[in-house]
Amino acid sequence: MSIGLKATMRREVGRLSSRRIYLFAMVLVPVLMSLFFVDLLGEGLPLKIPSAIVDLDHSPMSRTVTRSINATELIDITQKLDSYEQAIAATRRGEIFGFFIIPPDFQSDALGGRTPTLEYYTNMTYFVPGTLAYKGFKTVAVGTTGSMVRSTLISAGVDPETVGSLIQPLAVDTHPIGNPWTNYSYYLTPSFIAGLFALMIMLVTAFSITTEIKYGTSAQWLATARGRMSVALLGKLIPQFVIWFIAAMFMLSLLYCYCHFPLNGSMLAMFAATVLFLIASQAMGVLFASIVPNPRLAMTLAALFGILSFSFVGFSFPVQSMYGFIGVFSWLMPVRYYFLIYINEALNGIPLYYSRWYFVALIVFPFVCSLLINRLRKACRQPVYVP
Repeated sequence: MSIGLKATMRREVGRLSSRRIYLFAMVLVPVLMSLFFVDLLGEGLPLKIPSAIVDLDHSPMSRTVTRSINATELIDITQKLDSYEQAIAATRRGEIFGFFIIPPDFQSDALGGRTPTLEYYTNMTYFVPGTLAYKGFKTVAVGTTGSMVRSTLISAGVDPETVGSLIQPLAVDTHPIGNPWTNYSYYLTPSFIAGLFALMIMLVTAFSITTEIKYGTSAQWLATARGRMSVALLGKLIPQFVIWFIAAMFMLSLLYCYCHFPLNGSMLAMFAATVLFLIASQAMGVLFASIVPNPRLAMTLAALFGILSFSFVGFSFPVQSMYGFIGVFSWLMPVRYYFLIYINEALNGIPLYYSRWYFVALIVFPFVCSLLINRLRKACRQPVYVP
């Protein structure tokens, strides 16, 4: 290890220990947010989505449908309203995530064979609760339809066993691959925690570099590294990486040892992916500081990039279904490759060979940031701060 690198690392350790903002951003936020996300999705699946029923029939059959809806684990009938207008207003106010309408003369039409129509509406602005409410409503609607058909056929003299084979000729046995528990926490919690880590790493990296320029200490920082920008960056980033690494190991231990998240592949692969992910995120922070060597602008870019990663990398909406010009941004984010490695290695447990290009992509990020190292060297030698 060169003298310049050792001196720069000692200098960075002093800077990290002298400001409490580093302790807060690099230790408290990642640890507390990891605990928060684990607790938030602790049940694995949001249950009892607040919903409403609009019963325009008030018959024994409509009350049976209402009880069936409220008995499902996904739906909680919190309001009983009198009209579509009241229900849509409650949905817009955010009091409910969907509502089920039972039409007038529902029972008489059903018994008379006049095929009444059941309607249900869900608020898909909130994707997860809206989707779950839709699933619960559809299950009850299909079940009610089958029950009505069964009653009509039996009353017409058809044998009950024949009716059963007509209504459900095939029995479906479902086996979700990778997540047979359909546990949302196993899918979303590691993704959100990784996205948070990437955001904080980029912010802290950009902040630590650009504040050197802001306060005019960048020339001293470069001189400590014997005038070599690469040594100056390594001396600054290595102590930060050690702290991020410890926080990341806490995150992995929390997920796979304490919470027992599925790990069907290699723990060594997830360890390597985590290390490369931390380095790639630091490289993105260096890139932003090189493009705009100004604390306010660099951190704005890092924050924008990090926040958009929650939407663009495919955590809750598949990249394949995005518009092409939007989906392409997902491949510019390190967290996207870490997310794909997690799906392959932890959930699906497929051979490491199929994740090789994702590891290569994470390795490429530090080389990309080095393309602007001369620009950053110039900004450090002649620091000019523009408020």
